[in-house]
This record gives sequence, C-alpha cells and structure tokens, in this order.
Amino acid sequence: MEQRYQAVLEVQAGVPVVDVAQRFGVSRQAVHRWKRRYESGGLEALADRSKRPKSSPWQVPGEVEALVCEMRRTHPRWGPRRIRAELAKRPGFIDGTLRVPHRSSIYRILVRFDLLTVKPRRRKRSEYKRWQRDAPMELWQLDIVGSCFLTDGRELKVVTGIDDHSRYCVIAAVVPRATARAVCTAFVQALREFGCPQQVLSDNGKQFTGRFGKPRPAEVLFERICRRNGIETILTKPRSPTTTGKVERFHQTLQADCFQAHGPFRDVAAAQAAVDAFRGEYNRDRPHQALDDATPASRFWPVPDEVRARLGLDVPAELLHGLPAALSEPEPAGRAEAEVFVEERRQGFLTDDEHWLGAQAIELERVVSAGGNVKVGPQQFWIGPAHAARTLGLWMDTTTVHLCLDGVYLKTLPSRQTVVSLARLRAAGARPAGPPPRRVIAVPAGIGPDTASVAVEVDRVVNASGLISLAGRYVSVGQPLAGRRVTLRLDGSVAFVVDDGVLVRTLPAPVPPALRRRLHGVRLAGPDQPERLRGLRVQRRVSGRGVTQIAGQTLRVGFSHRHTLVDIDVCENEFHVFDQAGELLTVIPRTGEEQVVRFKGYGVRDHA
Repeated sequence: MEQRYQAVLEVQAGVPVVDVAQRFGVSRQAVHRWKRRYESGGLEALADRSKRPKSSPWQVPGEVEALVCEMRRTHPRWGPRRIRAELAKRPGFIDGTLRVPHRSSIYRILVRFDLLTVKPRRRKRSEYKRWQRDAPMELWQLDIVGSCFLTDGRELKVVTGIDDHSRYCVIAAVVPRATARAVCTAFVQALREFGCPQQVLSDNGKQFTGRFGKPRPAEVLFERICRRNGIETILTKPRSPTTTGKVERFHQTLQADCFQAHGPFRDVAAAQAAVDAFRGEYNRDRPHQALDDATPASRFWPVPDEVRARLGLDVPAELLHGLPAALSEPEPAGRAEAEVFVEERRQGFLTDDEHWLGAQAIELERVVSAGGNVKVGPQQFWIGPAHAARTLGLWMDTTTVHLCLDGVYLKTLPSRQTVVSLARLRAAGARPAGPPPRRVIAVPAGIGPDTASVAVEVDRVVNASGLISLAGRYVSVGQPLAGRRVTLRLDGSVAFVVDDGVLVRTLPAPVPPALRRRLHGVRLAGPDQPERLRGLRVQRRVSGRGVTQIAGQTLRVGFSHRHTLVDIDVCENEFHVFDQAGELLTVIPRTGEEQVVRFKGYGVRDHA
C-alpha cells in the first residue's frame, strides 16, 4: 500500500508513468489503475483487494455437498466415482435441475469434511498385462474363497464364477466344504442357467484338475463335465494368482460388502441368502469401474434358450443323485442317443446301490493289434505287442474301463467315453453290461493264508529317484540303483534289497506279512538268505582341512588328500574311503544311523 502511494505521488509530481512503472517493477497499466483508485477513494482505496470472483457459476451447491456427505457416511466404502454414479440416478439430477459434480469435486468435498483420508498414489506395476475377452460367455473365471464364518466359528466356502467380458457373477454358491462334488454341482447349476461357455479358467486346485494327482495324473469330475459338454479348460501357472485377477478382485468386494457387513451367519441358508442378495446388487445395480461405470448385467447375455435346448447338458452319473430335481434329468432335445439313455433309465437299469450305471455300461471284445494297441471310440488302450492277436474284453461306462485278457482280469483305467459314444457302440453291437469284473489275484502255489510268515520275493525296477512301487506305495532303495532291476526279499519284519545276487541294503518290511500274498509277481523265496552286504558307493569332496561329511558324520581323510574327490563305501557299521585310483585310504566306524541322501560330490578346482 505504501509503495502504491509513493508511485501515485511521483506521477502527480510530473514524473513520466513509464519511468515510475520501470522503477517499481510493474506495468504502466498498474500505475494508471493505482492513480484512478487513489483519486476516487483516497489512501484506503490503495489497500489489498480480494481476488475472489463476484460469481462462481460452477460452484457445487450446498445441498449437493450435503447429499455427498450423507451418501459417504451411509456407505463408507463408496468413493468419489461411485458417489457420482449414484448421484446421476437421483431425480433432481436426471431431469437436469441439479448438475452432477465432477469426480474431483466430490473428492475435494470429502477431504474438506474429513470423510476421506488422503493416501499417496501407488505406482502402477507395468509387468502386468491386462486382457479381456471380446464377448460374454467366451470365458468364465472360477475359484473358491473362504472367510465366510458361522456364529459357532465354522468357516464356509463359496464357489465363485465371473464372466470375463462383463464381470457378471455366474456362480456364488455357499458350501460347507469345497469338495469336488460340491464345486461341480454349483458349476452344473450355472451351466443349466446360462449355458456352456467356450472356456473356463481356474487355478490348479484338486477340485478343478487332476494333473498333479498321485501316483499319476487323472481326469477329475470337473474336467469330465467340461469334456462332455465341449468346454475348454485353461489352468493358470502355479503360484500365479494374477492370471485369475478378475475373480480374485470379486472376492475382495464380496468379503468387504457381504461377509464383513452382514456376518457371521446363523447357518448355511442364511449365508446363501446374503450372498444371493449381494450377487443381485453386484450384477444389476452396482456400477463397475472396469466397465466405464456400467453394470455387469448391461454387458452380459447368456446362451439363447433354443440353442441350450438343442445342445442339451451332459451330466455325469455320479452327479445325477446330488443335483436338484430340475437338474437331475438330462435334456433329450436334439440328441437321439440321450433319448435312448432316458428310456433305459426309465426301464430301471439304474440302481442306487452300485457305483456303475447299468444304462450306460457296455461289454464288448476286441482283438489286440500287432502293435499292442486297441482303439474303442475316443479312447485307445495299450496292451503290449506280446499280447498281439489275443482277445481283449472291455467293460466300460462313462467313469471306468475294466480290461480282461482272454477272460482274466488285467487292469482298470479311467474312462474317456461319453453318453453319445457309448450309445454308438451299443448301436454297433455292444451288449448291455452286467456287474463289473472283479480282480482275481493269482497266488503262487505254496503261499496261502496260513503261510503268512514264509519269506517271499518280488522283482521291481528302480525309477530315476531310487524308488520302487510296492503295494500301492513307494519304497526308497537308493538312487545308485536307479534303472536296475532288483529283488526285494520280505522275511519277517525285514526287507532285503538284492542286486544281481548281492545284498546291498536292508530296511524295515513295508508290507505286513498277511498282505504279501497279494503282491504282484510274488514268489516263494529261496532257502538261503543273502550273506554278503555290499555298501553303497558315494562320492565326496575333501575340504581344505582334510575332512568330509556323509550321513551327518564327519570323516577325517587326511590333510594330504585335501581338495580331491574320494569314493566311500557306506556299510552298516563302517565307512570305507578310497581314492580315485581305487586304493583304500582308511576305514572309519559308523556312529550314526542317518541315511545317505546325496551320492555325488562337488567339483574340484585345481590349486597351485
């Protein structure tokens, strides 16, 4: 104010305006404006004035600010974007009486009234690649989520499914335990309601895939349902939850808006009612940010009814009794084979006390080819060239195939047959099957129930991990024997591992005496027991201090052999140490009973 007054006095004293403006560092227009204000209002007119505009046509009205704050307090999880979408649905905003504020304006309102905590923005991770299908019913993402608790503390599971294109929730079934049957029942109900998608994406849970099954991969019920109905299954890489990120993000919303807001629940029915209410609100009313604030229902449409009626739904037999009445009958429309299946079911072939379906099970014979293969429908069986030209009997349904060679039971395999393929085989001459064949164990002469204590022998091939298969379990005999055929002599409570007539190892008998007569390839053992025990030979590197370790024991080889490789024969009571030339260096008593788990030594560097 004082500087403005001095500038005005100099101009009144006759100093040019240009010189005054240059000396005070302002424009000529500013000096003229100060002079006019002083002449009209005196010294007080030179005081600082507010720069606030006279009118703010874009300012958010007070009633809109109050409405924003009320919506935030009622729904603490709603952010500026959701509040803006909900405001647009109110009557005053639809007819244009009130203007919907921008998202940033709502954000500033929430911050000004301490209804939103300002957090630093997280940097986006560029290594994630976003993807989305072009149309609904092309891909479903399936998963299982917990965190749904009852009042007694038990945790329930929820089977969930999301359409990849529209984010529409197609499955939200509460189950006490996420068993394969419960997951498949929820999946079949969704297929019945919306139709079959082209693909399904899931993690590697045992309910969805059997590729990690033990002792070997096998097809699970979920995969069989997808195969029968032409649905392609896609599995994520292990430990890659971001691949199914859409359904995982749905889990976060489900837990926050349903489980935490309404739980814990009284029973499973109450939990399912709450999940159904949330699912309806999520699909029809809740705007989705990934869809530009559109609702999932506006982007989703199921398979047309006429297409579903024509294609039908092929449900495995083991699910027929577990589904609701509306889902338990297969759809015959468009399938002559399905009509035959329904008619046979009506005639009473299906029995509840058996695990096989008489209406679908068939029996037929095939001749083994010269290559040892037999192809029946969509499935091929390998019997071996040694059995060429022999007759193979097959008992098969949609779950199991039993093979009999010349009337003698051979083995049982998972079935890849469908209702349609079985109907075609019946039309080609296959006969309706009786009860499935039972395995008959051929017991060698001299081995009976009263001779359980007799020593027996079996031959097995050691796999690459040093294991042999015995009575449905794996027994470790040592990795140095990998690839070799060894004899396992079971005598009392001890098992002797014999390689080429030499005893190489003893271990506790893995099979009880009463069950040994049922082993594959079992025979009576000879009268003489192996007497000589050959130690396992392993390799070790001698450290710079002249010592090495094996089976948890430190062996002092000698300072003169430092940084060299030595061979060690591991016996029951001693360690025999040899150099690379095969010369015996020392014999050291064995003080522990730990097993050898590493058989090769580390590399050796040349030292000056």
